[in-house]
Amino acid sequence: MFKNGPIPVFMHGLIEYFAGVLFLAAPFLLDWDKPSATVVSMVVGAVILVVAATSDLPTAITKTIPEPVHVIADIALATLLLAAPFMFGFNDKTTPTVFFLAAGAAHFALTFGTRFREAEKKG
Repeated sequence: MFKNGPIPVFMHGLIEYFAGVLFLAAPFLLDWDKPSATVVSMVVGAVILVVAATSDLPTAITKTIPEPVHVIADIALATLLLAAPFMFGFNDKTTPTVFFLAAGAAHFALTFGTRFREAEKKG
């Protein structure tokens, strides 16, 4: 975690809610014709929403998941997003592949650019 990232933790939480909804809607908005991409996107969207809603962040509904665990989950998710087109066999479809690769890179940037409260407490 970067101690002085430019993104406030509150904004991080809001962006994750938006991303979760985007993953749920993307297969329909972008007319993906690959069922594996649609299923992975729906699962990812649901996971993002659940993690965002249950993490110890200012935007959470319940504060169940500690902030450091949330950060680890974010890194794991970003890695999965980058690998998903190849792992789940939809790398032959440009639109979902570009969507997942861009989302993975954006999620890494969001995670490492966030000014988390744990870092603020320590420093």
